[in-house]
Amino acid sequence: MSDYQMGAVEARFADIIWENEPISSTELCRKSEKVLKWKKSTTYTVLKRLCDKGIFQNNKGTVISLISKQEFYAAQSEKFVEETFDGSLPAFFAAFTARKKLSHEEVGLLRKMVEEYEEEE
Repeated sequence: MSDYQMGAVEARFADIIWENEPISSTELCRKSEKVLKWKKSTTYTVLKRLCDKGIFQNNKGTVISLISKQEFYAAQSEKFVEETFDGSLPAFFAAFTARKKLSHEEVGLLRKMVEEYEEEE
């Protein structure tokens, strides 16, 4: 998969697939019309674009993901940190927390994540 990018509307469409897969293309059109107010042609155009990016596959009318939602957003986050902060997670974290105060719960979750990471090594 060479192009991980998705716009906000494409991401909402992708969520429909991830939440319902495997999903028939007919059902995907119905859900897209209901949720996104899209016509059938729009659904197929966006689906083809995301299939061409290697995110989804439409095989004989059944749509499945080739990458999970979690994997997709992990790759997006990694790419953002790499391009914006020269790959430095501490630099990203410092920038993020400069304007947003973390709750005690969030700090606790971050500590737990670091501890679990250290235990794995």
